[in-house]
Amino acid sequence: MDLSHALEEYLAYLAVERGSSPNTVEAYGRDLERYVGWLAHRGITDPEAVERSDIESHISALVEIGLAPASVRRAVSAIKGFHRFMVVEQICVAHPSANILIPKRAERLPDVLSIEQVGALLDQSWPDTAAGLRDHCMLEALYGCGLRVSELCGLDVGDIVPDEEPAVDPAGTVHSEDAEFPTYVSGRPRSCEGLLRVVGKGSKERVVPIMGSAASVLARYLDEARPQLVRPSTPTGAVFLNQRGGRLSRQTVFKVCERAGRMVGIEGLHPHTLRHSFATHMLEGGADLRIVQELLGHADISTTQLYTHVDRTHVRMAYLGAHPRAHRS
Repeated sequence: MDLSHALEEYLAYLAVERGSSPNTVEAYGRDLERYVGWLAHRGITDPEAVERSDIESHISALVEIGLAPASVRRAVSAIKGFHRFMVVEQICVAHPSANILIPKRAERLPDVLSIEQVGALLDQSWPDTAAGLRDHCMLEALYGCGLRVSELCGLDVGDIVPDEEPAVDPAGTVHSEDAEFPTYVSGRPRSCEGLLRVVGKGSKERVVPIMGSAASVLARYLDEARPQLVRPSTPTGAVFLNQRGGRLSRQTVFKVCERAGRMVGIEGLHPHTLRHSFATHMLEGGADLRIVQELLGHADISTTQLYTHVDRTHVRMAYLGAHPRAHRS
């Protein structure tokens, strides 16, 4: 079996057996197609013919063309996984990437907004349209729940789990919990405060609370805006819809964030900045690191610990307020 056919099997393995997300499979596919093409240009199509020096030369070429360090790390990870797969599946015996190390990630502190900037962003005057309310709701959810863009776009109405209190109208009638969300009471939707079921990286599911302004705006969006965006010809359970009634794309979320940020003087606002800000503000507010790890869906707590270095002011203030000898000289 040549490298091209082995690559097809590996990508199928990632998608079906490993359950990797479509974004991961697509990214690995791009990296490995470039790698296999590079080898083919050097006359190498047989998996057994690949040597460690070939892989190292390919990695050097990626650096020389200016590929971002994170992209180089992903490419090396993809190559190592590909060769490991071929050995396990007995496509070949040689494992030339076994001792190649993945370049270390340079510690870079994430961009975060101040609480005042978040307030200005979310409390700005939004267009009084279905799309305007949708855009407001998206940003509230990104910051209020710490969601990734893919998680936001993947939300379905059935993923919204309202609180357990039954809806009661002024006459005392208790409404059924089996009704399709949201349950209406006297013409008004019940509160959306509760939980969101979120599917994160590697198809791992977690639940995050949605409360306060994020829950309030979500309730308004589901009641007032989403029905205007639904199209009978495009049935979908997606929470966030585009103007054609289909599921909203990541690219649209990027554009909405950038435009909303520009309106309040924040240039180049990225959706992930709201997730970073959520984590930072939670920790500054006294949230336990393990809880923030769970809310963000981080597999390794070392990823979450990065946020403890973003702003050390609150650490210093907590030390001054708690240590018995902090003020002695």
